[in-house]
Amino acid sequence: MHSKELLKGTLQTIILKLLADQGKMYGYEITQRVKELSGGEMLLTEGALYPTLHKLEAEKLLTTEKVTMGKRVRKYYKLTEAGQSSAAEKMDEFTNFIQMMHRVLQIDPAF
Repeated sequence: MHSKELLKGTLQTIILKLLADQGKMYGYEITQRVKELSGGEMLLTEGALYPTLHKLEAEKLLTTEKVTMGKRVRKYYKLTEAGQSSAAEKMDEFTNFIQMMHRVLQIDPAF
């Protein structure tokens, strides 16, 4: 497991990247995809996920669509055009940060 601080600092990037790749997703689907991709090592809580989704929506990086599935209503999140740009920028920024950390911490590039 990783520290909550590391997750908090990367959560927006994770969400934006998932939505860029998947098109649209609902909250539980996001948590399960992160769990799957991390091999069960990264578990997103509702308390971390939904405030971040609401913040991204307020920043006009996401739009929402409610879909009725039987008696349930699912709220799907989808990137806006600005969200697509932001996802690409965040991925570039994160990649550069990882490369810099490798240099600073003198981590073998093959790691």
